[in-house]
Amino acid sequence: MKNRKILLTEQEIPEKWYNIVHDMPNKPLPPLHPGTREPIGPEALAPLFPMELIKQEVTTEKWVDIPEEVRDVYKLWRPTPMYRAFGLEALLDTPAKIYYKYEGVSPSGSHKPNTAVAQAYYNKQEGVKRITTETGAGQWGSALSFACQHFGIECEVYMVKISYQQKPYRKVLMNTWGATVHASPTDLTEAGRKILAQDPDSPGSLGIAISEAVERAATDENTKYALGSVLNHVLMHQTVIGLEAVKQMEKAGEMPDIVVAPFGGGSNFAGISFPFLRLNLEEGRNIRCIAAEPASCPKLTRGVFRYDFGDTVGMTPLLPMYTLGHTFVPAPIHAGGLRYHGAGVVVSQLLKDKLIEARAHDQVECFEAGVLFARAEGILPAPETNHAIATAIQEARKCREEGVSRTILIHLCGHGHFDLAAYENYLSGNLEKHEITSEEIAAAIARIDTPAIR
Repeated sequence: MKNRKILLTEQEIPEKWYNIVHDMPNKPLPPLHPGTREPIGPEALAPLFPMELIKQEVTTEKWVDIPEEVRDVYKLWRPTPMYRAFGLEALLDTPAKIYYKYEGVSPSGSHKPNTAVAQAYYNKQEGVKRITTETGAGQWGSALSFACQHFGIECEVYMVKISYQQKPYRKVLMNTWGATVHASPTDLTEAGRKILAQDPDSPGSLGIAISEAVERAATDENTKYALGSVLNHVLMHQTVIGLEAVKQMEKAGEMPDIVVAPFGGGSNFAGISFPFLRLNLEEGRNIRCIAAEPASCPKLTRGVFRYDFGDTVGMTPLLPMYTLGHTFVPAPIHAGGLRYHGAGVVVSQLLKDKLIEARAHDQVECFEAGVLFARAEGILPAPETNHAIATAIQEARKCREEGVSRTILIHLCGHGHFDLAAYENYLSGNLEKHEITSEEIAAAIARIDTPAIR
């Protein structure tokens, strides 16, 4: 009988997070103060984050202990299963072996609780009463709402307006876990009012929502801010995924030639790929790690590497990253979690050093891939996940054309049960193909007024 499902026991949940910065040949450049444009230290982050998370943000230690209280919550859904995609292999008629690591079994239906639980725990330890955040598709907001409810912390979420309208049941899920949810931009913050004055019909963006959430935290001593992607500590928390995946691949008697994950700010890509990149850096293996992004927001494939703000208004430190410019507002595609103008600092440095790859896909191609996967494997993927599936399908078809067998691992980072309206649009032929033009990219990049990187 074919071994389709590769499982781990509770005892095999990782006890430490992996920090790839320790092994990187070129360490990331420092963040800069938004006003002075000089390098900043950890103390500059204190108004926004609890000190333990700040320590994790700047540490170069290779392994960071996962608190037992966090591992205990992880046990609600971890370890997550890995599957061999026999159905997809047969449908594609490929010699490739395809596996997928499935994070949709978490309470909120995605990989996001891996860091939400950790961040809520450290905030609770320091007596924080309220956490503000932004969310795109609603998966991060849902995860943080769940985590805050568990640790008894108030949660306030600024949800990108277009996603607030497209995905109303994500809002209901957040409300069920006790969170307050606002459609961003709002008139509740100076940042939101500024954006609305410029564009009353703004669909919102993650950059705008970040500005609002950061402003709220920075102006209230009882409130901290939590970010669902981009920052080093967030990416590190997600490595529980890849650390489990390495064990599961070993149990299957395989090791991937290619690891593929969707890319918005970097958390799901880092989560699955960094532990495999460790094998490249430590043992000289050659595992290709591919970040799959939307063609309508292609910062890795068509952006520039330079210092830029993480938010639209310019309240955050300047980060060295691949970016389309902090004022860039992506098209309202259904993969709301990938509509972010910049890339995480660590991922950006890895791409600059050619240690990872990137690929962009149009949303119609992605939904075509998602429907194909659902029919072959029975799981309806999130629109974000469809980008990774599209890349994996390309690689599997290449194996067929070349007559070679490669092992491909997909990060199936969430289910699409709250995205049925998007699938309905695709199946009825109403989903629009969208790819940003070179002129649009050039105009967005031209508005960046932050230091270039030499």
